[in-house]
Amino acid sequence: MKLISGGVCAAKGFKAGGVHCGIRKSRTKRDLALIYSEKECNAAAVYTNNLVKGAPIAVTRKNISDGKAQAVICNSGNANTCNSGGEEIALQTCRILADELGIAAENIIVASTGVIGQPLNIEPIKNGIHALVNSLSQSGSASASEAIMTTDTKTKEIAVEFSAGGKPCRIGGIAKGSGMIHPDFATMLVFITTDCAISQKMLEKALKTDVKNTFNMLSIDGDTSTNDMVCVLANGLAGNTEIDCDGEDFGAFMQALNTVNVGLCRMIAGDGEGATKLLECTVSGAKTDADAKKIAKSVVCSSLLKAAMFGEDANWGRVLCAIGYSGANVNVDKVDVAFVSEKGNISVCKNGRGIDFSEEKAKEVLTENEIEIVVELNDGEYSASAWGCDLTYDYVKINGDYRT
Repeated sequence: MKLISGGVCAAKGFKAGGVHCGIRKSRTKRDLALIYSEKECNAAAVYTNNLVKGAPIAVTRKNISDGKAQAVICNSGNANTCNSGGEEIALQTCRILADELGIAAENIIVASTGVIGQPLNIEPIKNGIHALVNSLSQSGSASASEAIMTTDTKTKEIAVEFSAGGKPCRIGGIAKGSGMIHPDFATMLVFITTDCAISQKMLEKALKTDVKNTFNMLSIDGDTSTNDMVCVLANGLAGNTEIDCDGEDFGAFMQALNTVNVGLCRMIAGDGEGATKLLECTVSGAKTDADAKKIAKSVVCSSLLKAAMFGEDANWGRVLCAIGYSGANVNVDKVDVAFVSEKGNISVCKNGRGIDFSEEKAKEVLTENEIEIVVELNDGEYSASAWGCDLTYDYVKINGDYRT
């Protein structure tokens, strides 16, 4: 397996594009994205578990209830949530795009992101569809990625090539996400494409399995969003024998999917609202998988720890504190903690107690923009990783006037 360029257009048969249609006031910002497969795809998706859900989620659930899709359309700037007539607007978006592409409206995944509760007018989308379809190209992944951004400061895309059944296959993805991220079975927008031939049943199994170890282990600010989803389309154009059961080929697909999803998780965490540092907590030696996940997630979610990382303060007590309230079954007297970056590795806690360490060296380690918080529980065989970011003054500034 190797990293390649192309994002959602790396896989055969996929094109993408993005345009400014007028939802956003700034004409320099794309606000409508499209991903299209020349062939109908098997499709799977997971959605936010927030009880308040955007209208596009209801429409997408119905559209891909048969496990099929051929296109994804997404607008930014307006979440189409808690709006009168929101579901009808999502349906109209699918119909208008279907007429332009010459496909069934039911074969379209529709998504929105942006401000909640703002009225959404169908006219900008309607007027922009022709230009959007004309923007489709095999190099359009970056444009589509830009068009789904809200407070993101950079586009997020990745692709890998792997082998299944002796055939080269590709899988790629784009994502948006910077704030309002604390997944409860996926939150943010992630669109994944692959030319690997895989049955809908196994595609859904792969996505739901991997999300538990990737996007559900990502947190920026503890807020679960209302609109967001992770979806994957597989058109089978790689020509491999269809993966319809567990085995070597399914394992290769799972590894490739995980590589894409971990890559996108790290990009989202590193681009958290106001963030200056990507935080990764790796936990090992847990009694159970659930314990490892609880602890890793608790650490990256700690506001006090996030603030300490912003201040480049090796306040390891905040790591222990987060472990203690995580709900995991853990023997605190066995816990070791270290901070790691490109500047080195410094142990700060042994057997649940502080040890002598150089504050100067610790400060140097924490000056980097990627910090690993290593937790060794010394009490079992299970491990997990979680991703987050530091908490800065700019997070409050960004969200203090986000709507106005």
